[in-house]
Amino acid sequence: MRVSLLAWSLLSFVSIPAFAAPSGSDAVSPINHLVKRGDSPDGQSTTFNGIEVPPIKALTPDTFDETIKEGYWFVKEYSPSCPHCQKIAPTWQTLYEYYYTSDPLSSSSSKSPDTQSLNSFHGFYNFHFAELNCLAHGDLCRKLDVKYFPTFALYHNGEMVEQYTGKKSMEGLSEFVEEKLEQIKPGSRPAKGLNLPQPGDKGVDTKAEPDTPVAKDKDREAGAKAGEKHNEQAAQLTPGDATAEKDSSSKTKPKAKPAPAPANPQGLSVPLTAESFQKLVTTTQDPWFIKFYAPWCHHCQALAPNWREMSKEMQGVLNVGEVNCEVESRLCKDARVSAFPTMYFFRGGERVEYEGLRGLGDLVTYAKKAVDVGTGVQDVDATTFKELEEKEDVLFLYFYDHATTSEDFEALERLTLSLVGHAKLVKTNSAALAERFKISTWPRLLVSRDGRPSYYNALAPKDMRDFRQILNWMRTVWLPIVPELTASNAQEIMDGKYVVLGILSRKHSDEFLQSKRELKNAALEWMDKQTQLFQLERAELRDAKQLRIEEADDRNDQRALRAAKNMRITIREDDKKQVGFAWVDGDFWDRWLRTTYGIDVENGERVIINDQDNRRYWDTSSSGASIMASRTSILETIPLVIANPPKLKPKSTVGTFESIFFFTRSSISAHPIIFFIILTLSVAGATIVARGRAVRRGGRGGILGVTGSTGGGFFNLDGKEGILNGGSTGKVD
Repeated sequence: MRVSLLAWSLLSFVSIPAFAAPSGSDAVSPINHLVKRGDSPDGQSTTFNGIEVPPIKALTPDTFDETIKEGYWFVKEYSPSCPHCQKIAPTWQTLYEYYYTSDPLSSSSSKSPDTQSLNSFHGFYNFHFAELNCLAHGDLCRKLDVKYFPTFALYHNGEMVEQYTGKKSMEGLSEFVEEKLEQIKPGSRPAKGLNLPQPGDKGVDTKAEPDTPVAKDKDREAGAKAGEKHNEQAAQLTPGDATAEKDSSSKTKPKAKPAPAPANPQGLSVPLTAESFQKLVTTTQDPWFIKFYAPWCHHCQALAPNWREMSKEMQGVLNVGEVNCEVESRLCKDARVSAFPTMYFFRGGERVEYEGLRGLGDLVTYAKKAVDVGTGVQDVDATTFKELEEKEDVLFLYFYDHATTSEDFEALERLTLSLVGHAKLVKTNSAALAERFKISTWPRLLVSRDGRPSYYNALAPKDMRDFRQILNWMRTVWLPIVPELTASNAQEIMDGKYVVLGILSRKHSDEFLQSKRELKNAALEWMDKQTQLFQLERAELRDAKQLRIEEADDRNDQRALRAAKNMRITIREDDKKQVGFAWVDGDFWDRWLRTTYGIDVENGERVIINDQDNRRYWDTSSSGASIMASRTSILETIPLVIANPPKLKPKSTVGTFESIFFFTRSSISAHPIIFFIILTLSVAGATIVARGRAVRRGGRGGILGVTGSTGGGFFNLDGKEGILNGGSTGKVD
């Protein structure tokens, strides 16, 4: 009995995997190898701050080296039977969930973090969490020299660099992680610290500021650590260094803030990798002009010389970079690059694609306009605004006062990137400008084109913060009154309207300037005339409404009176095709002008009125002479062209069959009711004709003939009817 009891005790002793260490951790048992090893079952996904979190990575002897060979890995080495491991488990899990769902770029975006992108916590820092079950994999833990449980070790590129020995709490572990993250990406961590969750929490307000930490002089442990660190540094100093330190400390002076580094100091296009892209572009507010390319792309090869020259032109002005998508395929995928070359202008986490021409002059012009975006929305007074009007064709002006909120200004800043290459946006609280433009409510937004204001009509204060709604309005007015037609804006200018297009030549500067002036004067006069017609039509509708009200009042007809008062005066501009103005460089686009309109600028400057929707144009006036770059000639011809139907015969820019198609489409859109009537009559007529033919065919006896029919059908057997004669038994030769 005693022998069996002794054997049972020894067996129980052998089955214990670990002993408690004096320090409060568990020491590794030298007989862990007797325990059966096996992979722990995969955990289930959890949720933190509404984001799904996958199970923490479980390491095994087969996956350990391969997993930790790249990046930083913070590994918990533990035993499931260890009480200290069980106690720290909720803290470790919550710490992992908190960092996994954190957004390292939270200042540049208000959206939920994408845990699979380069901007996620793991993608940005290449810092990961994992755990190793030493009860299941004792051999590996002995190889790693794990002496107690739990052990927290930091590995970098496959090698252990540090073991955490601090307090095993949420604050202690987070402080260790924050120190390492700051070393990986200097300046990327919050200066005021973090608002940490409690163990087991399923969410935390990441925007909230943390409680003020205890001062070191009131925290004995922190003070002791700071003193030890200072003593170690002092011991490493030589006597000369110590004297210099003493002298320098006695002459302490406030250090001046270092000036920011100039943009593009070398005048080069900087090759960017995923890591440098995050450091230089995404996490800063510096403006960057970046080309995404592939070495094998012929268009990229053709662009390369102009891109290099543009980089030189932008030395000290704008950062220029390039990304090789053959090497950085993941970065290009995250940037949604679908064609080569693709050029983006970046500022922080926002971007806008450059869609203009790829000539050196076009790139430099765009880059110079983009530089202003980096400084934000400029604040101007009346004098500065007047100077800008002399330089810029289009200016957006935002009026604000003391009651304008930070939310309004944030919405305003978001607009600047979309305006690059189109127009300039400025803001003001000038009383003189408010009086000039008759501003009585704030905030207010308008566009000034050649000194003529057009106002954005916000029905409610929230409409002034609706970024997309404001941008849609800006797109309708950000072109100058008479813009230059280019490849990038041709569709925007030509589609959906009649366009008075001046075909001009820069070779004769005096004539060129005079022609542009005449075009602008014609455009302004036409706009004034349309405004007067609009006001006159509105006045007529108001008079008609008032007449109905008075008539109903005289008859004492309350029903008619209510109906008249409820009438809404609406003038739909959508029903009328608008008239726009533009000019094109006849020397640069000479081939296109000859093949499309049959016009050669060498024979003199001309004006045409183009209707792109119907592929037609007019190049002669009512007298049969060519339309000249003259205000009188243009204004006399426009009413004859826009009349329905036009009073002048158009010319086509396409072939005969295409002309028929566009003419039919134009007729349908102009007279839908008449077209429907004609279509109905045509279908009815075709049906009647088809039925008449069917009746006549039936009278001839059909295909096989009918008994008693004179026609006999299509088969005539000449008396040898045989089987087809209705029952004869005679043979058929």
